[in-house]
Amino acid sequence: MEAFKTFKARAAYLNRPNIDTDLIIPKQFLKSIKREGFGANLFNDLRFDENGRDNPDFILNKPRYEGAGFLAAGENFGCGSSREHATWALLDYGFRAIIAPSFGDIFRNNSSKVGLLLIQLPADEVAGLCARIEENDGYELEANVETQKLSDSRGWVISFEIDPYVKKMLMGGQDQITLTLAESAGEIEAYEKSHAKAWQAALPKPA
Repeated sequence: MEAFKTFKARAAYLNRPNIDTDLIIPKQFLKSIKREGFGANLFNDLRFDENGRDNPDFILNKPRYEGAGFLAAGENFGCGSSREHATWALLDYGFRAIIAPSFGDIFRNNSSKVGLLLIQLPADEVAGLCARIEENDGYELEANVETQKLSDSRGWVISFEIDPYVKKMLMGGQDQITLTLAESAGEIEAYEKSHAKAWQAALPKPA
């Protein structure tokens, strides 16, 4: 996955709670295990009408939010079924960070494996952020994973918590497997050698 140290982009918002994984990417689009192509159907039931045309009232269809990389949302974002496709769809659309008061546990775990940054902030801070996004055309945010700071160009800055292991994965652009291989290469090699010797020693001796 792509390393994530600092990221600056336009912000959009969906100021509603309990956005579940089926709303993020409806089940009828889960036809592939590749991590690409799902962005076209992100928030499908909100973005499009029954004829597949853009819903002009949906916020992500408004030109001012085109190319947004941050999404601010209500509490319990990513609740519902455990589909990895939800994180893939958000990334494929262009989002690199989601800001909310709370997240679904499985969604949180899936996000850490693909490089999607989740920033959990108090509900009043998220509400204020959504208001600024709405009031300021082209509003941008910058996230610094190393310093764990989220800021804008107007002087607003806030710290956020992140699990140290997740932070290491994000900054190194590594998932759990590649990080384990990188950090434990010596131990893995030593085990493989000792296991091979033990296996050879256990073989029946020729008569």
